[in-house]
Amino acid sequence: MGLLAGTIFDRPPHCERCDLPESDCKCPPETVRRAIVLPQQQTAKLSTEKRKKGKLVTVIRGLTAADNDLPVLLTQLKNACGAGGSIDGDLIEIQGDQIERVQKTLRQLGYQVR
Repeated sequence: MGLLAGTIFDRPPHCERCDLPESDCKCPPETVRRAIVLPQQQTAKLSTEKRKKGKLVTVIRGLTAADNDLPVLLTQLKNACGAGGSIDGDLIEIQGDQIERVQKTLRQLGYQVR
């Protein structure tokens, strides 16, 4: 006899919707749909800032992480600029003074740029 035999913890995992064991459950998997706002409806604000030791960084503001797929956008921008970058909350940072390249790439993707 097991340690938890006869208790509720002895029961195999059950589906929350139909209460059948997970092995017998026929419920379709739940899908989480995220509403992504179209690029044409967003405005990206570009600026350059100085970081430690005088390094310049191009900063993109105005694109919220909840409405966008920022990691994919960051990858596209890094490839277009040939530079590194990161995401810090709702900010995208690209290493160096890359305003012209970032502006061109964002406009090609359909974003409005200021």
